[in-house]
Amino acid sequence: MTPQELRELIALNTLVFETLGQPEKEREFRFKSLKRWGLDLIAGRRDGETTFFTGAADRHRAQDVYEEDGSRFEVEEILTELPENKKLYAHIAMAEGTALLIGQLREGDENIEILRLPAASLLMAYCKKQRLPQVAEAIRSVGTATELVKHRGQEGKPVPFGRLPNVPRRFLREAKKVEKEMGFGRVALAYFGENKDKDARFRLSWLVPTIALFEIDIAEKVDKLLATFK
Repeated sequence: MTPQELRELIALNTLVFETLGQPEKEREFRFKSLKRWGLDLIAGRRDGETTFFTGAADRHRAQDVYEEDGSRFEVEEILTELPENKKLYAHIAMAEGTALLIGQLREGDENIEILRLPAASLLMAYCKKQRLPQVAEAIRSVGTATELVKHRGQEGKPVPFGRLPNVPRRFLREAKKVEKEMGFGRVALAYFGENKDKDARFRLSWLVPTIALFEIDIAEKVDKLLATFK
């Protein structure tokens, strides 16, 4: 079989399971999420104007003054909870092919932007910090949706759904539940059976909403599911 014939065989027999809809772009988060992302919420002044902003966790203290990205920041207080009546929202925005995580403090119609950071690097650092090794290793691209990929062993003709063993069947069943919680997902699985040492051979691609991975409960579920493919 030629490489081209093998590629066509895999493409024609890869199993695809989709949870239809658009990837979630915005989500409300709790204050603890900022710490998990490696950030402090700060009350102070930015270019002389009283406001809120974020900084790298444990880097700044009250009375610090620093410059970053062309702005001057004056730290008055490192907050330990959200300001009264304000909620924390974050969403993904795309700029010239790069995904940005944008965080806002919201009260009614008022939005105060507190962070604007590259989503991919923040997501990778967050996964490593929170001990989500399967997600960290599987990340291949980050946009509104993140592509997670796992691949093991020599490729061949994919096994049809009716002949899948318990592990991939369980993964597909549980992935569907997580996708329902996220509101979006797309799994593409080519399972090639086992090699002579009884190790599974497969190629897995899973698209999930990027913003959902910043929610620790969901990220832990995704990490645990990816770990089933060893």
